[in-house]
Amino acid sequence: MGRTRIRDIRHEELIHATISAVHKRGYAAVTMAEIAAEAGASAASINYYFGSKEKLMEATMRRLLTLLKEAQLERYASAKSPLDRLMAVIDANFADRLYTIEQCSIWMQFWANAPYVDSLSRLHRINRARVTSHFRSELRSLLPDDRREIVREALQSYMDGVWLEAAQSNETLDPTAARKEARRFAKLLLDNAA
Repeated sequence: MGRTRIRDIRHEELIHATISAVHKRGYAAVTMAEIAAEAGASAASINYYFGSKEKLMEATMRRLLTLLKEAQLERYASAKSPLDRLMAVIDANFADRLYTIEQCSIWMQFWANAPYVDSLSRLHRINRARVTSHFRSELRSLLPDDRREIVREALQSYMDGVWLEAAQSNETLDPTAARKEARRFAKLLLDNAA
């Protein structure tokens, strides 16, 4: 196992500081200096590692997308059926390390800014296509052709809505309860669409 480089440690610290600062002030309002202060660093260090606020946001979202992918792969490892894999996709989106107020907040701000920043727009399209593909793949074995797309849209809209509500919450989130409710919603959709 290799040693962790100082650069990698600093990179992670700045990403965590970005999540926190953007949650507190909003992407449009937050400054590089505020993000740097959150990390106990200088604005110059952010420029050194990332070059701009947009590139820092892109790196932050790439990190969160990686966490989402890892959460999904962990859950896929024990999935034995199409229904298990569908639930793995849902559960990953409410994983303990992802489903926090700060991270829901930055996701919402990411989605809101994606149409105006090319690099964020690209990441948004990749993420949306990935989630859509996973849902379509698993629903193919669970539902007739004419019902799959409406269920997929409902599931994705449900998850987006829960994340939007979570981003605006003042209470600690409960990922276990969120997974349970999302599974219940998915089963209700599947039962009514079959």
